[in-house]
Amino acid sequence: MLTKQLSRLEEAIDSALEQELGKEDVEESGTVMSIDNGIAVIKGLKAVKNQELIKFPGGIMGMAFNLDPSSVGVILLGEYKHIQSGDRVTRSYQVADIPVSQDVLGRVISPLGEPLDDLGPIEEVKRMPIEREAPPIMHRAAVNNPLQTGLKVIDSVVPIGKGQRELILGDRQTGKTAIAVDTIINQREANVICIYCAIGQQITAVAKVIESLKQHDAMDYTVVMVAGSESAPGVSFVAPYAATSLGEYFMEKGRDVLIIYDDLTRHARAYRELSLLLERPPGREAYPGDIFYIHSRLLERSTHLKKEFGGGSLTALPIIETQAENLSAYIPTNLISITDGQISLSSKLYQKGNLPAVKIGTSVSRVGGKTQVPAYRNITSALKLTYSQFEELETFASFGTRLDENTKRILERGKRIRAVLNQPQYQPIEVTEQIGILMAVTSGILDDVPLERISQAEEIIQHLVREDETFREQLLGDEKLEEKARENFLDQVSERLKEEWDEIDGKPSND
Repeated sequence: MLTKQLSRLEEAIDSALEQELGKEDVEESGTVMSIDNGIAVIKGLKAVKNQELIKFPGGIMGMAFNLDPSSVGVILLGEYKHIQSGDRVTRSYQVADIPVSQDVLGRVISPLGEPLDDLGPIEEVKRMPIEREAPPIMHRAAVNNPLQTGLKVIDSVVPIGKGQRELILGDRQTGKTAIAVDTIINQREANVICIYCAIGQQITAVAKVIESLKQHDAMDYTVVMVAGSESAPGVSFVAPYAATSLGEYFMEKGRDVLIIYDDLTRHARAYRELSLLLERPPGREAYPGDIFYIHSRLLERSTHLKKEFGGGSLTALPIIETQAENLSAYIPTNLISITDGQISLSSKLYQKGNLPAVKIGTSVSRVGGKTQVPAYRNITSALKLTYSQFEELETFASFGTRLDENTKRILERGKRIRAVLNQPQYQPIEVTEQIGILMAVTSGILDDVPLERISQAEEIIQHLVREDETFREQLLGDEKLEEKARENFLDQVSERLKEEWDEIDGKPSND
Protein backbone atom coordinates (compact mmCIF):
# COMPACT_ATOMS: atom_id res chain seq x y z
CA MET A 1 0.00 0.00 0.00
CA LEU A 2 2.81 2.39 0.97
CA THR A 3 4.79 1.51 -2.15
CA LYS A 4 1.85 2.38 -4.42
CA GLN A 5 1.40 5.75 -2.69
CA LEU A 6 5.10 6.59 -3.11
CA SER A 7 4.94 5.62 -6.78
CA ARG A 8 1.92 7.89 -7.39
CA LEU A 9 3.72 10.74 -5.57
CA GLU A 10 6.82 10.37 -7.77
CA GLU A 11 4.64 10.38 -10.90
CA ALA A 12 2.89 13.55 -9.71
CA ILE A 13 6.21 15.29 -9.02
CA ASP A 14 7.63 14.30 -12.43
CA SER A 15 4.49 15.50 -14.17
CA ALA A 16 4.59 18.85 -12.34
CA LEU A 17 8.26 19.31 -13.23
CA GLU A 18 7.64 18.57 -16.90
CA GLN A 19 4.83 21.11 -17.01
CA GLU A 20 6.98 23.73 -15.26
CA LEU A 21 10.02 23.15 -17.47
CA GLY A 22 7.79 23.31 -20.53
CA LYS A 23 6.74 26.86 -19.68
CA GLU A 24 10.22 28.45 -19.63
CA ASP A 25 13.88 27.52 -19.45
CA VAL A 26 15.41 27.19 -16.04
CA GLU A 27 18.05 29.89 -15.58
CA GLU A 28 20.82 30.04 -13.00
CA SER A 29 21.46 33.57 -11.77
CA GLY A 30 23.65 35.35 -9.27
CA THR A 31 24.14 38.76 -7.69
CA VAL A 32 26.94 41.28 -8.02
CA MET A 33 28.54 41.68 -4.59
CA SER A 34 31.25 44.18 -5.58
CA ILE A 35 32.77 45.70 -8.71
CA ASP A 36 36.02 47.63 -9.19
CA ASN A 37 38.64 48.18 -11.93
CA GLY A 38 37.18 45.66 -14.36
CA ILE A 39 36.64 42.93 -11.74
CA ALA A 40 33.27 41.78 -10.39
CA VAL A 41 32.65 39.42 -7.48
CA ILE A 42 29.48 37.35 -7.97
CA LYS A 43 27.59 35.30 -5.44
CA GLY A 44 25.07 32.59 -6.27
CA LEU A 45 26.52 30.91 -9.41
CA LYS A 46 27.27 27.57 -7.81
CA ALA A 47 27.70 25.50 -11.01
CA VAL A 48 29.53 28.04 -13.20
CA LYS A 49 32.54 26.73 -15.16
CA ASN A 50 36.01 28.23 -15.54
CA GLN A 51 36.20 30.80 -18.40
CA GLU A 52 32.43 30.64 -18.91
CA LEU A 53 30.81 33.87 -20.06
CA ILE A 54 28.52 35.66 -17.58
CA LYS A 55 25.77 38.04 -18.78
CA PHE A 56 25.65 41.42 -17.03
CA PRO A 57 23.00 44.18 -17.38
CA GLY A 58 23.33 46.23 -20.55
CA GLY A 59 24.60 43.30 -22.63
CA ILE A 60 28.11 43.39 -21.12
CA MET A 61 29.83 40.02 -20.82
CA GLY A 62 32.31 38.84 -18.21
CA MET A 63 34.48 35.74 -17.98
CA ALA A 64 34.56 33.55 -14.88
CA PHE A 65 38.15 33.56 -13.67
CA ASN A 66 38.22 32.75 -9.95
CA LEU A 67 36.04 29.89 -8.70
CA ASP A 68 36.03 30.28 -4.93
CA PRO A 69 33.76 28.24 -2.60
CA SER A 70 31.52 31.18 -1.75
CA SER A 71 31.92 33.51 -4.76
CA VAL A 72 33.06 33.81 -8.38
CA GLY A 73 35.65 36.35 -9.59
CA VAL A 74 34.73 37.65 -13.04
CA ILE A 75 36.82 39.77 -15.42
CA LEU A 76 34.63 42.19 -17.38
CA LEU A 77 34.94 42.41 -21.17
CA GLY A 78 33.46 45.83 -21.78
CA GLU A 79 32.38 49.15 -20.28
CA TYR A 80 31.24 48.50 -16.70
CA LYS A 81 30.45 51.94 -15.23
CA HIS A 82 26.70 51.30 -15.29
CA ILE A 83 26.97 48.00 -13.36
CA GLN A 84 26.28 48.27 -9.64
CA SER A 85 26.37 46.07 -6.58
CA GLY A 86 23.15 44.09 -6.31
CA ASP A 87 22.63 43.73 -10.07
CA ARG A 88 21.43 40.34 -11.28
CA VAL A 89 23.67 38.28 -13.62
CA THR A 90 23.05 35.00 -15.45
CA ARG A 91 25.12 32.18 -16.89
CA SER A 92 25.52 31.89 -20.66
CA TYR A 93 26.71 28.24 -20.68
CA GLN A 94 29.28 29.28 -23.32
CA VAL A 95 33.00 30.02 -23.26
CA ALA A 96 34.41 33.27 -24.65
CA ASP A 97 34.55 33.07 -28.44
CA ILE A 98 35.00 35.24 -31.53
CA PRO A 99 33.09 35.28 -34.85
CA VAL A 100 35.34 34.35 -37.80
CA SER A 101 34.98 34.67 -41.56
CA GLN A 102 36.77 35.93 -44.66
CA ASP A 103 34.86 39.19 -44.14
CA VAL A 104 37.23 40.31 -41.36
CA LEU A 105 40.02 41.09 -43.85
CA GLY A 106 40.58 44.81 -44.16
CA ARG A 107 38.66 45.52 -40.96
CA VAL A 108 39.43 46.96 -37.53
CA ILE A 109 37.77 44.85 -34.83
CA SER A 110 37.66 44.40 -31.06
CA PRO A 111 38.80 41.18 -29.32
CA LEU A 112 35.12 40.14 -29.19
CA GLY A 113 34.74 40.51 -32.97
CA GLU A 114 32.84 43.79 -32.92
CA PRO A 115 33.66 46.21 -35.80
CA LEU A 116 35.47 49.38 -34.70
CA ASP A 117 35.47 51.04 -38.12
CA ASP A 118 32.59 52.54 -40.10
CA LEU A 119 32.34 49.75 -42.68
CA GLY A 120 29.20 48.08 -41.36
CA PRO A 121 28.61 44.68 -39.73
CA ILE A 122 30.90 41.68 -40.30
CA GLU A 123 29.40 38.52 -41.78
CA GLU A 124 29.79 35.60 -39.38
CA VAL A 125 30.59 32.11 -40.72
CA LYS A 126 31.15 30.42 -37.36
CA ARG A 127 32.41 31.17 -33.87
CA MET A 128 35.68 29.87 -32.43
CA PRO A 129 36.64 29.83 -28.72
CA ILE A 130 39.46 32.23 -27.92
CA GLU A 131 41.18 29.59 -25.77
CA ARG A 132 42.12 26.51 -27.80
CA GLU A 133 44.63 23.73 -27.36
CA ALA A 134 47.81 24.03 -29.42
CA PRO A 135 48.08 21.54 -32.34
CA PRO A 136 49.68 18.26 -31.21
CA ILE A 137 53.23 17.45 -32.30
CA MET A 138 52.07 14.80 -34.80
CA HIS A 139 50.01 17.43 -36.66
CA ARG A 140 53.01 19.73 -37.16
CA ALA A 141 55.38 19.89 -40.12
CA ALA A 142 58.92 21.23 -40.26
CA VAL A 143 59.44 24.95 -40.78
CA ASN A 144 60.87 24.98 -44.31
CA ASN A 145 59.47 28.05 -46.10
CA PRO A 146 60.84 31.56 -45.53
CA LEU A 147 58.70 34.49 -44.46
CA GLN A 148 60.49 37.46 -45.99
CA THR A 149 60.37 40.71 -44.03
CA GLY A 150 61.93 42.76 -46.84
CA LEU A 151 64.54 44.03 -44.34
CA LYS A 152 68.10 43.08 -45.28
CA VAL A 153 69.43 42.89 -41.74
CA ILE A 154 66.66 40.48 -40.65
CA ASP A 155 66.35 38.29 -43.76
CA SER A 156 70.13 37.81 -43.80
CA VAL A 157 71.14 37.50 -40.14
CA VAL A 158 67.93 36.45 -38.29
CA PRO A 159 65.71 34.93 -41.00
CA ILE A 160 62.15 33.92 -40.14
CA GLY A 161 60.33 30.81 -41.37
CA LYS A 162 56.59 30.30 -41.79
CA GLY A 163 55.36 28.76 -38.55
CA GLN A 164 58.15 30.22 -36.43
CA ARG A 165 57.87 32.38 -33.30
CA GLU A 166 60.42 35.19 -33.43
CA LEU A 167 60.51 37.68 -30.57
CA ILE A 168 61.11 41.40 -31.23
CA LEU A 169 62.42 43.18 -28.15
CA GLY A 170 64.00 46.53 -27.39
CA ASP A 171 63.64 49.69 -25.36
CA ARG A 172 60.85 52.19 -25.89
CA GLN A 173 60.97 54.05 -29.23
CA THR A 174 63.60 51.86 -30.93
CA GLY A 175 61.55 50.82 -33.97
CA LYS A 176 59.87 47.57 -32.86
CA THR A 177 56.48 48.40 -34.40
CA ALA A 178 58.22 49.77 -37.51
CA ILE A 179 59.75 46.33 -38.18
CA ALA A 180 56.34 44.69 -37.75
CA VAL A 181 54.63 47.15 -40.12
CA ASP A 182 57.36 46.75 -42.77
CA THR A 183 56.96 42.97 -42.54
CA ILE A 184 53.20 43.29 -43.13
CA ILE A 185 53.76 45.59 -46.11
CA ASN A 186 56.22 43.09 -47.63
CA GLN A 187 53.54 40.36 -47.68
CA ARG A 188 51.56 42.20 -50.38
CA GLU A 189 52.66 39.78 -53.13
CA ALA A 190 53.29 36.80 -50.85
CA ASN A 191 49.68 35.63 -50.29
CA VAL A 192 50.07 35.86 -46.51
CA ILE A 193 47.20 37.01 -44.28
CA CYS A 194 48.36 39.41 -41.55
CA ILE A 195 46.83 40.11 -38.14
CA TYR A 196 48.05 43.09 -36.11
CA CYS A 197 46.95 42.80 -32.48
CA ALA A 198 47.37 46.06 -30.54
CA ILE A 199 47.32 45.47 -26.78
CA GLY A 200 47.02 48.44 -24.44
CA GLN A 201 48.21 50.89 -27.12
CA GLN A 202 47.21 54.54 -27.35
CA ILE A 203 44.52 54.99 -30.00
CA THR A 204 46.64 57.62 -31.76
CA ALA A 205 49.48 55.11 -32.18
CA VAL A 206 47.12 52.45 -33.54
CA ALA A 207 45.54 54.97 -35.93
CA LYS A 208 49.01 55.80 -37.26
CA VAL A 209 49.71 52.11 -37.96
CA ILE A 210 46.35 51.70 -39.73
CA GLU A 211 47.00 54.78 -41.86
CA SER A 212 50.45 53.45 -42.83
CA LEU A 213 48.94 50.12 -43.87
CA LYS A 214 46.29 51.88 -45.95
CA GLN A 215 48.85 54.08 -47.71
CA HIS A 216 50.83 51.01 -48.77
CA ASP A 217 47.77 48.96 -49.84
CA ALA A 218 48.30 46.45 -47.04
CA MET A 219 44.86 46.57 -45.40
CA ASP A 220 43.28 44.30 -48.02
CA TYR A 221 44.99 41.25 -46.49
CA THR A 222 45.27 42.53 -42.91
CA VAL A 223 43.04 42.43 -39.81
CA VAL A 224 43.70 44.97 -37.05
CA MET A 225 42.49 43.90 -33.60
CA VAL A 226 42.49 46.69 -31.03
CA ALA A 227 42.36 46.51 -27.23
CA GLY A 228 43.16 50.14 -26.48
CA SER A 229 44.68 51.63 -23.36
CA GLU A 230 41.22 52.87 -22.31
CA SER A 231 39.73 49.35 -22.51
CA ALA A 232 39.09 47.19 -19.45
CA PRO A 233 42.11 45.07 -18.44
CA GLY A 234 40.08 41.94 -19.21
CA VAL A 235 39.80 43.01 -22.87
CA SER A 236 43.59 43.46 -23.09
CA PHE A 237 44.05 40.02 -21.53
CA VAL A 238 41.85 38.13 -24.02
CA ALA A 239 43.01 40.10 -27.10
CA PRO A 240 46.03 37.96 -28.16
CA TYR A 241 44.09 34.72 -27.67
CA ALA A 242 41.20 36.03 -29.79
CA ALA A 243 43.63 37.16 -32.51
CA THR A 244 45.25 33.71 -32.50
CA SER A 245 41.88 31.97 -32.91
CA LEU A 246 41.22 34.22 -35.88
CA GLY A 247 44.60 33.24 -37.33
CA GLU A 248 43.90 29.55 -36.73
CA TYR A 249 40.68 29.84 -38.75
CA PHE A 250 42.70 30.82 -41.82
CA MET A 251 45.57 28.42 -41.01
CA GLU A 252 43.20 25.43 -40.93
CA LYS A 253 42.00 26.46 -44.39
CA GLY A 254 45.57 26.06 -45.67
CA ARG A 255 46.55 29.74 -45.62
CA ASP A 256 49.79 31.25 -44.34
CA VAL A 257 49.15 33.73 -41.53
CA LEU A 258 51.41 36.28 -39.83
CA ILE A 259 50.31 37.54 -36.41
CA ILE A 260 51.93 40.40 -34.50
CA TYR A 261 51.30 40.91 -30.78
CA ASP A 262 52.10 44.55 -29.95
CA ASP A 263 52.95 44.13 -27.19
CA LEU A 264 53.07 41.28 -24.66
CA THR A 265 54.62 43.49 -21.96
CA ARG A 266 51.30 45.32 -21.64
CA HIS A 267 49.51 41.97 -21.80
CA ALA A 268 51.53 40.70 -18.83
CA ARG A 269 50.81 43.90 -16.91
CA ALA A 270 47.07 43.57 -17.58
CA TYR A 271 47.16 40.00 -16.27
CA ARG A 272 49.12 41.10 -13.21
CA GLU A 273 46.51 43.80 -12.51
CA LEU A 274 43.65 41.29 -12.81
CA SER A 275 45.42 38.74 -10.62
CA LEU A 276 46.16 41.25 -7.86
CA LEU A 277 42.57 42.50 -7.88
CA LEU A 278 41.38 38.88 -7.62
CA GLU A 279 43.76 38.42 -4.67
CA ARG A 280 45.80 35.70 -6.33
CA PRO A 281 49.20 35.09 -4.65
CA PRO A 282 51.84 37.37 -6.21
CA GLY A 283 55.28 36.11 -7.20
CA ARG A 284 58.37 37.77 -8.65
CA GLU A 285 57.80 41.47 -9.45
CA ALA A 286 54.19 40.96 -8.25
CA TYR A 287 53.38 38.83 -11.32
CA PRO A 288 51.31 35.70 -10.55
CA GLY A 289 53.00 32.31 -10.63
CA ASP A 290 51.45 31.29 -13.96
CA ILE A 291 52.70 34.31 -15.96
CA PHE A 292 54.99 31.97 -17.95
CA TYR A 293 52.06 29.67 -18.73
CA ILE A 294 49.77 32.37 -20.14
CA HIS A 295 52.37 33.25 -22.79
CA SER A 296 53.53 29.71 -23.53
CA ARG A 297 50.00 28.46 -24.17
CA LEU A 298 49.50 31.43 -26.50
CA LEU A 299 52.69 31.08 -28.55
CA GLU A 300 52.56 27.27 -28.76
CA ARG A 301 49.55 27.69 -31.06
CA SER A 302 51.83 29.10 -33.77
CA THR A 303 53.03 26.33 -36.06
CA HIS A 304 53.22 24.87 -39.55
CA LEU A 305 50.62 22.14 -40.09
CA LYS A 306 51.07 19.00 -42.16
CA LYS A 307 49.18 18.85 -45.46
CA GLU A 308 46.65 16.32 -44.16
CA PHE A 309 45.66 18.82 -41.45
CA GLY A 310 45.35 21.82 -43.75
CA GLY A 311 48.98 22.63 -44.52
CA GLY A 312 48.68 26.23 -43.35
CA SER A 313 51.04 28.08 -41.05
CA LEU A 314 50.78 30.63 -38.25
CA THR A 315 53.90 32.76 -37.75
CA ALA A 316 54.08 34.84 -34.57
CA LEU A 317 56.09 38.02 -34.03
CA PRO A 318 55.51 38.93 -30.37
CA ILE A 319 56.87 42.31 -29.29
CA ILE A 320 58.04 43.19 -25.78
CA GLU A 321 59.57 46.30 -24.27
CA THR A 322 62.82 46.16 -22.28
CA GLN A 323 64.30 48.61 -19.79
CA ALA A 324 67.89 49.77 -20.53
CA GLU A 325 68.31 46.78 -22.90
CA ASN A 326 68.05 44.37 -19.95
CA LEU A 327 67.40 40.97 -21.55
CA SER A 328 67.58 39.19 -18.18
CA ALA A 329 64.44 40.83 -16.78
CA TYR A 330 61.52 38.58 -15.83
CA ILE A 331 59.20 38.88 -18.84
CA PRO A 332 62.00 39.03 -21.49
CA THR A 333 63.67 35.86 -20.18
CA ASN A 334 60.31 34.07 -20.10
CA LEU A 335 59.55 34.92 -23.71
CA ILE A 336 63.09 34.28 -24.97
CA SER A 337 62.80 30.75 -23.57
CA ILE A 338 59.43 30.20 -25.28
CA THR A 339 60.21 31.60 -28.75
CA ASP A 340 62.48 30.27 -31.52
CA GLY A 341 64.80 33.27 -31.49
CA GLN A 342 64.79 37.00 -30.96
CA ILE A 343 65.45 40.23 -32.83
CA SER A 344 67.14 42.55 -30.35
CA LEU A 345 66.99 46.31 -30.97
CA SER A 346 69.53 48.76 -29.54
CA SER A 347 68.72 52.31 -28.46
CA LYS A 348 72.36 53.30 -29.11
CA LEU A 349 72.15 52.18 -32.74
CA TYR A 350 68.82 53.99 -33.06
CA GLN A 351 70.31 57.21 -31.78
CA LYS A 352 73.19 56.89 -34.27
CA GLY A 353 70.66 56.62 -37.10
CA ASN A 354 71.37 52.97 -37.91
CA LEU A 355 67.86 51.81 -38.78
CA PRO A 356 66.52 49.19 -38.32
CA ALA A 357 68.47 49.29 -35.05
CA VAL A 358 69.02 45.50 -34.92
CA LYS A 359 71.82 44.42 -32.60
CA ILE A 360 73.33 41.52 -34.53
CA GLY A 361 75.38 40.18 -31.62
CA THR A 362 72.33 39.39 -29.45
CA SER A 363 69.86 38.53 -32.25
CA VAL A 364 69.37 34.93 -33.27
CA SER A 365 67.01 32.71 -35.25
CA ARG A 366 66.96 29.08 -34.14
CA VAL A 367 64.84 27.84 -37.05
CA GLY A 368 64.72 30.34 -39.91
CA GLY A 369 68.24 29.68 -41.22
CA LYS A 370 67.00 26.37 -42.62
CA THR A 371 64.43 28.21 -44.72
CA GLN A 372 66.89 30.48 -46.56
CA VAL A 373 67.59 29.81 -50.21
CA PRO A 374 71.09 28.30 -50.65
CA ALA A 375 72.44 31.43 -52.36
CA TYR A 376 71.46 33.54 -49.34
CA ARG A 377 72.77 31.00 -46.83
CA ASN A 378 76.25 31.10 -48.41
CA ILE A 379 76.46 34.87 -47.97
CA THR A 380 75.18 34.92 -44.39
CA SER A 381 78.15 33.17 -42.74
CA ALA A 382 80.68 35.55 -44.34
CA LEU A 383 78.50 38.53 -43.47
CA LYS A 384 78.23 37.63 -39.77
CA LEU A 385 81.97 36.91 -39.46
CA THR A 386 83.07 40.11 -41.21
CA TYR A 387 80.65 42.26 -39.24
CA SER A 388 81.56 40.77 -35.85
CA GLN A 389 85.27 41.34 -36.60
CA PHE A 390 84.46 44.92 -37.57
CA GLU A 391 82.59 45.63 -34.32
CA GLU A 392 85.49 44.36 -32.21
CA LEU A 393 88.09 46.29 -34.21
CA GLU A 394 85.99 49.47 -34.23
CA THR A 395 86.06 49.56 -30.44
CA PHE A 396 89.80 48.88 -30.44
CA ALA A 397 90.48 51.57 -33.09
CA SER A 398 88.58 54.19 -31.08
CA PHE A 399 91.55 54.37 -28.69
CA GLY A 400 93.64 55.96 -31.44
CA THR A 401 95.90 52.95 -32.01
CA ARG A 402 97.95 52.78 -35.21
CA LEU A 403 96.38 50.22 -37.52
CA ASP A 404 97.90 47.98 -40.17
CA GLU A 405 96.52 47.78 -43.71
CA ASN A 406 94.55 44.58 -43.12
CA THR A 407 92.79 46.08 -40.08
CA LYS A 408 91.97 49.23 -42.04
CA ARG A 409 90.49 47.10 -44.81
CA ILE A 410 88.28 45.19 -42.34
CA LEU A 411 87.10 48.48 -40.80
CA GLU A 412 86.27 50.02 -44.19
CA ARG A 413 84.33 46.94 -45.30
CA GLY A 414 82.50 46.79 -41.97
CA LYS A 415 81.40 50.41 -42.34
CA ARG A 416 79.95 49.59 -45.76
CA ILE A 417 78.18 46.49 -44.46
CA ARG A 418 76.59 48.63 -41.72
CA ALA A 419 75.59 51.24 -44.31
CA VAL A 420 74.08 48.55 -46.55
CA LEU A 421 72.10 47.02 -43.67
CA ASN A 422 70.51 50.43 -42.99
CA GLN A 423 67.13 50.71 -44.67
CA PRO A 424 64.43 53.41 -44.69
CA GLN A 425 61.01 52.49 -43.33
CA TYR A 426 58.24 51.44 -45.76
CA GLN A 427 60.82 50.38 -48.38
CA PRO A 428 61.08 46.57 -48.21
CA ILE A 429 63.46 44.98 -50.72
CA GLU A 430 62.80 41.80 -52.70
CA VAL A 431 64.95 38.82 -51.66
CA THR A 432 66.98 38.44 -54.90
CA GLU A 433 67.88 42.12 -54.78
CA GLN A 434 68.96 41.68 -51.15
CA ILE A 435 71.22 38.80 -52.18
CA GLY A 436 72.77 40.86 -54.97
CA ILE A 437 73.54 43.79 -52.64
CA LEU A 438 74.99 41.64 -49.85
CA MET A 439 76.98 39.56 -52.31
CA ALA A 440 78.60 42.75 -53.62
CA VAL A 441 79.45 44.19 -50.20
CA THR A 442 80.87 40.94 -48.75
CA SER A 443 83.01 40.34 -51.86
CA GLY A 444 84.68 43.74 -51.45
CA ILE A 445 83.36 45.43 -54.59
CA LEU A 446 81.94 48.29 -52.54
CA ASP A 447 85.14 48.82 -50.51
CA ASP A 448 86.17 51.77 -52.71
CA VAL A 449 82.69 53.30 -52.90
CA PRO A 450 82.38 56.39 -50.66
CA LEU A 451 79.94 55.89 -47.79
CA GLU A 452 77.74 58.75 -49.00
CA ARG A 453 77.27 56.90 -52.33
CA ILE A 454 76.37 53.49 -50.91
CA SER A 455 72.62 54.05 -51.43
CA GLN A 456 73.26 54.91 -55.10
CA ALA A 457 75.35 51.74 -55.48
CA GLU A 458 72.49 49.70 -53.98
CA GLU A 459 70.03 51.10 -56.52
CA ILE A 460 72.41 50.18 -59.37
CA ILE A 461 72.75 46.60 -58.05
CA GLN A 462 68.98 46.25 -57.62
CA HIS A 463 68.48 47.40 -61.21
CA LEU A 464 71.03 44.85 -62.49
CA VAL A 465 69.31 42.02 -60.61
CA ARG A 466 65.88 43.02 -61.98
CA GLU A 467 67.28 43.11 -65.54
CA ASP A 468 68.73 39.57 -65.43
CA GLU A 469 65.81 37.14 -65.13
CA THR A 470 68.09 34.09 -65.50
CA PHE A 471 70.27 35.21 -62.61
CA ARG A 472 67.18 35.79 -60.45
CA GLU A 473 66.01 32.23 -61.10
CA GLN A 474 69.44 30.89 -60.15
CA LEU A 475 69.38 32.85 -56.88
CA LEU A 476 65.99 31.38 -55.96
CA GLY A 477 66.94 27.85 -57.02
CA ASP A 478 67.40 24.90 -54.70
CA GLU A 479 71.01 24.47 -55.75
CA LYS A 480 74.04 26.45 -54.66
CA LEU A 481 74.82 29.41 -56.94
CA GLU A 482 77.54 28.49 -59.42
CA GLU A 483 80.83 30.32 -58.97
CA LYS A 484 80.89 31.37 -62.61
CA ALA A 485 77.44 33.00 -62.38
CA ARG A 486 78.51 34.77 -59.19
CA GLU A 487 81.71 36.11 -60.78
CA ASN A 488 79.87 37.28 -63.91
CA PHE A 489 77.35 39.21 -61.83
CA LEU A 490 80.04 40.83 -59.67
CA ASP A 491 81.98 41.84 -62.81
CA GLN A 492 78.81 43.50 -64.17
CA VAL A 493 78.35 45.35 -60.88
CA SER A 494 81.96 46.53 -60.88
CA GLU A 495 81.78 47.79 -64.47
CA ARG A 496 78.41 49.50 -63.95
CA LEU A 497 79.61 51.26 -60.79
CA LYS A 498 82.75 52.51 -62.55
CA GLU A 499 80.67 53.87 -65.43
CA GLU A 500 78.28 55.56 -63.01
CA TRP A 501 81.02 57.24 -60.97
CA ASP A 502 82.85 58.39 -64.14
CA GLU A 503 79.63 60.06 -65.33
CA ILE A 504 78.99 61.68 -61.94
CA ASP A 505 82.59 62.91 -61.58
CA GLY A 506 82.65 64.22 -65.16
CA LYS A 507 85.38 61.83 -66.28
CA PRO A 508 85.30 60.21 -69.74
CA SER A 509 84.48 56.51 -69.70
CA ASN A 510 87.13 54.00 -70.82
CA ASP A 511 84.76 53.05 -73.64
